[in-house]
Amino acid sequence: MADVELVKKMLREVLTANKSGPGVSLSRLQSEYKDLTGEQIPHKQMGHGNLDALLHSMPSVVRMERNRSGEMVYFASVSGETAHVAKLVARQRTSKKTGRPQMVNCQMRVKPAAPLVLNGKVCVCSVQITTVFFFRPDNSLHPPGPQHSPKDYNPSAGGNYSPQQVQGRLREVLNKYSNGFWVSKLPQLYRELYKQDLPSEALKDLEHWTHVCTVEKPCSSNPKELLLPLPLTPPSSSPSHPASPSTLSPDLKRKLGELLVKYSNGLWAHALPKLYLDTYKTKLPEHVLENLSLLSDFCTVDYPMPDNPKRAILYKRTREEESCNRRESVEERRAREEVGRRLSTQAVPPLLIPREEYPSVLVVEATNTNGVILRYIGEGYSQAQEALEDEMREFYCCQDNNSRTPLTSPTSGQLTAVRAEEEEEILRAQVTEVMTDKVKVYYVDHGFSEVISKAKVFELHDTFFKLPFQATKCKLAGLENFCQEPAVLKKFESMASGKILLAEILEREQTPLVVLYDTSQDDDVNINAACIKALQDKTLASPLQVNSAYMNVAVRSVCSDGTIYCQLPSRGLAKLTEILEKTEAYFHSQVTSEFLVSRPFCGKGCLARYKGKWSRVEITNLHGSRVLDILFIDLGVQASVEVFELREVPPPFLRDLIAIPPQAVKCCLADLAVSGVGSWTPDAVQWLRDAVLNSTDCSMKIAKLDKTKRSVVHVYLFTDKNFHDPTRSLNHQMAASDLFKHQGDVFLSSHSSNGTKPQLRRAHSGSGPRPTGGTSTPPGTPPPPSTTAPIKLPPLLDLPPAGHNMDIYVSVACHPGHFVLQPWRDMYKLVVLMGEMILYYNKTEEKPLKVEKNQIYAAKVENNWHRVLVKGVLTNGLVSVYELDYGKHELVSGTQLRPLIQEFRQLPFQGITAQLAGVKPRQWSEEASIVFRNHVEKKPLVAQLEAVQEAHHPWDRKLTVFLVDTSQEERDIWVHDIMAEFTDELTKEV
Repeated sequence: MADVELVKKMLREVLTANKSGPGVSLSRLQSEYKDLTGEQIPHKQMGHGNLDALLHSMPSVVRMERNRSGEMVYFASVSGETAHVAKLVARQRTSKKTGRPQMVNCQMRVKPAAPLVLNGKVCVCSVQITTVFFFRPDNSLHPPGPQHSPKDYNPSAGGNYSPQQVQGRLREVLNKYSNGFWVSKLPQLYRELYKQDLPSEALKDLEHWTHVCTVEKPCSSNPKELLLPLPLTPPSSSPSHPASPSTLSPDLKRKLGELLVKYSNGLWAHALPKLYLDTYKTKLPEHVLENLSLLSDFCTVDYPMPDNPKRAILYKRTREEESCNRRESVEERRAREEVGRRLSTQAVPPLLIPREEYPSVLVVEATNTNGVILRYIGEGYSQAQEALEDEMREFYCCQDNNSRTPLTSPTSGQLTAVRAEEEEEILRAQVTEVMTDKVKVYYVDHGFSEVISKAKVFELHDTFFKLPFQATKCKLAGLENFCQEPAVLKKFESMASGKILLAEILEREQTPLVVLYDTSQDDDVNINAACIKALQDKTLASPLQVNSAYMNVAVRSVCSDGTIYCQLPSRGLAKLTEILEKTEAYFHSQVTSEFLVSRPFCGKGCLARYKGKWSRVEITNLHGSRVLDILFIDLGVQASVEVFELREVPPPFLRDLIAIPPQAVKCCLADLAVSGVGSWTPDAVQWLRDAVLNSTDCSMKIAKLDKTKRSVVHVYLFTDKNFHDPTRSLNHQMAASDLFKHQGDVFLSSHSSNGTKPQLRRAHSGSGPRPTGGTSTPPGTPPPPSTTAPIKLPPLLDLPPAGHNMDIYVSVACHPGHFVLQPWRDMYKLVVLMGEMILYYNKTEEKPLKVEKNQIYAAKVENNWHRVLVKGVLTNGLVSVYELDYGKHELVSGTQLRPLIQEFRQLPFQGITAQLAGVKPRQWSEEASIVFRNHVEKKPLVAQLEAVQEAHHPWDRKLTVFLVDTSQEERDIWVHDIMAEFTDELTKEV
């Protein structure tokens, strides 16, 4: 059977590419699909007699219309979520209530909420929002998986486990029970503390863990119970070396605690020495890393990569902090209730922050970025408030209702019902000032004040106290020190006031800390970052004029598409250099952990080292809680780093550094006839890099200024000062060379008469660059897999026996006959692995790679690196890949593939194909598939294993499982029962 989701994806690509046209005809749709994939649309394989029938079965992908000539044409369907938001926005009545025009964003692109947050952060970048998760194995925090087990759920405690993790937890338990305890009590104690069963193998291994505990058998009537006291002295690692100190000094504990508290989502142990040296100007004692158990009384040690114990993650204990936060939350809630309390002591419940990480919000106004007034959009918020106002209008407009009588003596602080300017509108309000015949009221659901006549103020009935006040406040991250700057507030007013935006919630406090995004355009706009840029001094920008020449130009970066970033001599560059030198000296003189970046977010400006010196950077994307992408804004250099490598800008230099615009000027070489995206060859890019990088003696002449939003300067570039002679420019030299002549496309041969794997063939252009040295492949290219020994695959994922259960997460759901699940227990290890892949591949120089079908690679999909299986190599340079850990099909450029090194082949592939047990195999309809997806996709569930269909390759294994949703307290939902309700009208037997 054809892969339904892949066909849908390809159809959507074709239709989206023609979204601005008059629609795509049936014949053109078939032709463009074949151009993209090399195959016809497989309607017969998908159970449809003709193509039109297949398209009719995909309303979520294809929309059909007849044009003026009567021909049926096809368009990409509009997302139901987008249509819903547009309808919701249309219902907003803020323009009537505030008395001023409101600009409302009705074309919002709804971002998916985080599929799973395991005590971590979901990260957003200004262009794409990438959702990732991380499990923090702390005894005070546990993953929000299935909330309880289904009936007969008895998970096996066997299978592979991490001895390092269990040993670390055992140390924590023994620290509390210094006199030891019975082994028989350990499983129960472990389950209570860590919400997990103790692996049965761990009980067998206890006697061998002499570095953690000792096991004794006391005289007892029950010889099965063993006592575990702590060892008096830690065993020496080697008889020839003295034992490491068994404790840490109080000062060392304090300093390590200061470092770890900055990284609530964990810190790699290998980062401690450099971080400690940078912060405290002294070396970390070597014995700390040799015996991480010394840290167990104030931090948790986790080993996400059991095969590499040096890659441990340290977490600062937060029990006391959480207790403090809980007390603060109670006090804050009481304060909030007191504000909303009317004279009769009737209280309004507090407004809860939405659960999702990226709620939609309607921005009302801001006189201070530390107190932006907004309203949450969606069910339970704006929809509930509109329903309440409809009820109030009906209640107060009823002719025989005594509540129509105005209040004779309203009191300051009293909650009331107010008839707004439009006579039919009745709104909730709080009296803030009482005058002779007027009162000033604050509309608690809309966030603004107004002076009105007393005749419009009525008593608020008890029925309307149940809904929390909808107007609330938030703080804009990164603007705390400039919250009342006129330039910032003016920029915010123009970009955000009156619009529906997307809010990334960084801290869930009474006044949450957020980053706002406008997603109505092709590119998402980070509102916080735009407001900070309003403080820049334009006179310090690089001077740019057409036909002007500049000497002493430094080329700092050459991108793979030929874009170059230059630094020009200017006042801004001179001032930047001076301030950064002072910053270097300041860091050397200070001994503090305050400069560590503990709350990274996209658009945040901070400092990172480039060639040994601190430079300005902007965070562009986050991969989990420890790995992120940055841009050196004055160099045009992109990099992936760990969060501990960043520093906050010291307060004495913050305002001056923000005022200087980025000093990297984005340029391209003028009059270089290179058409098409990605048409720069690796040879051309390398030639230009060799010619200009790290040279501060270049010169350039500006040919044209492109002042669009992707502004770029067209220049003639010289490696000397002879800019008067165009023939000496690098532009001229490259145009006259063969550097831009490509090799032919790689394509998959369909001729395979002997039943072997299809072979790859390469068509060479006549004068294109050829491999040197008599080899058939470019230098540095790995030999084809067929000529080398097979590279080791990861071990198979361990599964429980048939009839047993496992906690899982459904990453992809096509229909009940095909979905992909991930075991819950190792999901945090996958996130750690992907972070390691990002750090490795983003620092590895791109080399030509011969891509073959049915081979394993690392592929960059959007901003992340995934382990993939190549399904096909297309003639247009694209490669069809299957994400082995997530079960998704993607199309990526062949230049985005890298060899998957052995280090990243240790963790079993996490994506397992499955089908639903309890229902007969059939051709599921689109409606049935949608219902199934809505119930299971991107959700944690419990799977009861029915059968395993083994295969030669791990990605071909298939499970048959029952799926159970245990999130409801009152009952378990068995998904096969839901799907069994579909009649023959909705499903068709195969």
